Amino acid sequence: MMNPLTYPKRLIEVDLPIKKISAHARREKPIRHGHISTLHIWWARRPLAACRAVICAALWPDPAQEDCPLRFREDAAVIMARFWNPIGRTDLDFSEPLALRKALLDFIADFANWDNSTKKEYLETARALTQSAHEALGGAPGTRPLVVDPFAGGGSIPLEALRVGADAFASDLNPVAVLLNKVVLEYIPKYGQTLADEVRKWGEWIKVEAEKELGEFYPKDPDGAVPIAYLWARTITCEGPGCGAEVPLMRSLWLARKSRRSIALKFIPDHEKKRVDFEIIEEAKPQDVSEGTVRRGSATCPVCGYTTPVASVRKQLKARRGGAADARLFCVVTTRPGQQGRFYRLPVERDVEAVKKAEVMLEAAKNIHKGPLSQIPDELVNPLPHSINRLSIYGMSEWGEIFTPRQGLALITLARLVQKHRELSATNPEKRLSTATQACLALVFDKEVDKLSTLARWDTSRENPQGAFGRQALTMVWDFNEVNPFSGSGGDWDTALNWVVQVIEREATSFDINCNNSGHTNCNSVTPCQLIDDSAQAFVTDPPYYDAIAYATLSDFFYVWLKRMLRDVFSSLFATNLTPKSDEIIVEPTPVEGIGIKDEVFYLQRMTLALAEGRRILDPMGIGVVVFANKSTSGWEAVLTAILNAGWVVTGSWPIDTEMATKIAGIGQARLMSSIHLVCRPRENPDGTVTEDDVGDWRDVLAELPQRIHAWLPGLAAQGVVGADAIFSCLGPALEIYSRYSRVEKASGEVVTLKEYLEEVWAAVSREALGMIFEGADGSGLEEDARLTAMWLWTLSTGGNGGSFDDNEADASEGEDGVSGKGGKMSGFVLEYDAARKIAQGLGAHLETLSTLVEVKGDKARLLPVLERSAYLFGQGSPAVKKERKRKKELQTTLSGSLARAERETVPASELALPAPGSTVLDRLHQAMLLFSTGRSDALKRFIEEDIGQDQGLWSLAQSLSALYPAGSDERRWVEGVLARKKGLGL
Repeated sequence: MMNPLTYPKRLIEVDLPIKKISAHARREKPIRHGHISTLHIWWARRPLAACRAVICAALWPDPAQEDCPLRFREDAAVIMARFWNPIGRTDLDFSEPLALRKALLDFIADFANWDNSTKKEYLETARALTQSAHEALGGAPGTRPLVVDPFAGGGSIPLEALRVGADAFASDLNPVAVLLNKVVLEYIPKYGQTLADEVRKWGEWIKVEAEKELGEFYPKDPDGAVPIAYLWARTITCEGPGCGAEVPLMRSLWLARKSRRSIALKFIPDHEKKRVDFEIIEEAKPQDVSEGTVRRGSATCPVCGYTTPVASVRKQLKARRGGAADARLFCVVTTRPGQQGRFYRLPVERDVEAVKKAEVMLEAAKNIHKGPLSQIPDELVNPLPHSINRLSIYGMSEWGEIFTPRQGLALITLARLVQKHRELSATNPEKRLSTATQACLALVFDKEVDKLSTLARWDTSRENPQGAFGRQALTMVWDFNEVNPFSGSGGDWDTALNWVVQVIEREATSFDINCNNSGHTNCNSVTPCQLIDDSAQAFVTDPPYYDAIAYATLSDFFYVWLKRMLRDVFSSLFATNLTPKSDEIIVEPTPVEGIGIKDEVFYLQRMTLALAEGRRILDPMGIGVVVFANKSTSGWEAVLTAILNAGWVVTGSWPIDTEMATKIAGIGQARLMSSIHLVCRPRENPDGTVTEDDVGDWRDVLAELPQRIHAWLPGLAAQGVVGADAIFSCLGPALEIYSRYSRVEKASGEVVTLKEYLEEVWAAVSREALGMIFEGADGSGLEEDARLTAMWLWTLSTGGNGGSFDDNEADASEGEDGVSGKGGKMSGFVLEYDAARKIAQGLGAHLETLSTLVEVKGDKARLLPVLERSAYLFGQGSPAVKKERKRKKELQTTLSGSLARAERETVPASELALPAPGSTVLDRLHQAMLLFSTGRSDALKRFIEEDIGQDQGLWSLAQSLSALYPAGSDERRWVEGVLARKKGLGL
């Protein structure tokens, strides 16, 4: 076997400026104009900053290694001098290897900046380094390194490979993703600004032609005001005794809710007509605005007050196919010539007549239509209940049933005109340019369809329309927004066109017409890959995350329309009825046709095959990077097992911030804030087969493990990487020890499983982290409850590893239909149970013996808030316990760090006796914190002076916990108060 450690190490195997890269990745997330994320919706995209930096560091050798090719070291010195010297950098001697490494890493950090990604000097420098590295590592002169991504998704990885001077091969099973990658990797680099000009020209033509046909269905107001959005509500019939009123299903009565602008609706019940009318309230105050009619899927009648239960609401809507076709229009949003802002009015007769005329026109269009596909998509929605697709529960059995008749008419008109473009451009000598233009116009259409369905919402805080995918799910929307596609405001066709053109124009600046590197896109399962053996120099991919989002199910929303526009252009891409699902590599509890339930075994088998294919096509000297971020340890173990079983050696791991803390899917939920980039090398014989006879000794592996963790973890902490992100970032160096062998055996000959080894890794990380937490003090001398508390809080300090300071998963994942996420809400310090178990085990603690500190509920474990421990610390009959029971509702927000806190009451000083000192240091500290919290100043003084004042272990623990408790939490305030009181006593 060729030992990976003898390879010329790449920069990513030695160092990476993760702090700066993470900052650029975080900044990039909210950037909109020109970013490929605005080309088309795709889920869980990787930030371009992270992809660009990682690919550069994976392709370029480390000049400070002895086995770095001399040619690259010499070329890099010249290239770095040419880049840095003109901007006045004089602190580096580029002839010195360590200084040259720093120059390269600093360049990577700067190049990760969004603002620098299209600048000529950065592009030329990166491409020169990539070419030099490729040829120095044995690549044929004039060729370029090939970067392969078999799970290309939204295209971030292969796009950045092209940008830095490599060729890119992007594959995906999903036709929607493949279309995006064709545009990004093939059409934009080839046609550049010419493509942007063509898309704008034909997009404007489509708008003009469509408005001729559809303008009458979106009439302007007599005063010239232009309707930009129509607000609708699905309805049910009240099932209250003797009522039968029409109940509009509305989440809220607010129309605009800003600091300086508030507009709302008011119910006007009509008992005789058994309906509710509306009045618009300007400058509305919260006390003037009633609640909506829908709460957790049930509906309360504004006429009689009866609440129709969830089951009945669903039954009524199911009988009417979701209730989109007969929803009630309750408000029209307009703009006025020469005036800023949005204006709201109640619907009038011309609005109703326009809708009726659109219904008649749609039926006429259906009757005269001839073709292999229906105009309005009639493909079936998955009829089985699904966590991310709730449509069938409410009777929406066909994809076309999520659109109102007017929305359907507008969409079939726009789709027809997108197709017609190809007929009119048939004389263009550049046929492929016409194909590229049509593909881009279809993406414009998809941006419009996202806004033009009954799953779209009106955003009251920004006063603009939002699309169907505010979350990574298709959930019921009771009161929906319908945009006017010709309004000249947000959500219309012009807006969608501008978003797409801006992406093309920006990315075109990275690729001039003479740019020789190329991208290739393929629609295929990852097994087998069509590339030949040893043809790639880098395998960089972001695979599906175990029990992650079922992208195929979500992308059907777009696929059914793309098929109608592009099937003649991309016949093989859009040949199936819906997107392929049987080969999608995820854990899926909902049965898939032909496969059944996709369990852990399915995921592991398919992922192993995919990663084995990646190793097969990779040059023996090549490098792999697998990006992963999953909240469950079972997910991590599955992907790591697949990597090792596929014949890879893990040589490093780096955390890069990739998630927005405010993203809807992440608020209060269990997830890593960083994506871990696992660096891999093939574990192969010279003939390309996986080694099978390299056996490691378990004693040697265990001896090396703590040394490696000790060398790695403090370096991460120095860059601000702590908590769960740091734990998982230790997997790379830890796994290098284990994965360099084909198997590891004990003295008895028993093979050590990866699961068993990972238990030891967790223990080693926990011990090392504990030493860091207590800053050199002997944390191991504390009892297990104190060590577990400190490590638990440290693990949560990034909000990752399946944990959060206030896990609101049930609320965050609750759809508009009232369906909650897994498990109930748990307040406090919540971790995934398996992660908590491993942390405890690593510290020599056992959760089952710590029931007064930890609560286990299903797959979650909760470190109890201090206030909830008062029964144990003070006795069941104490006033603190009584007060805690009265404040049960308040405890839902304790420790959450929420800005909206309930006002806290205190226990009168006379009601709380001095406690008997607890049996452990942590117990005594918590007792002191509770004395402080209840205002028992005299009791706290006595407790410190008589019982805990000289306990240095307690005060060391208090100092550590004061830094670990989240800012703004009661616990931090209380422990800091106890420390201040001790200092004030001169102790």
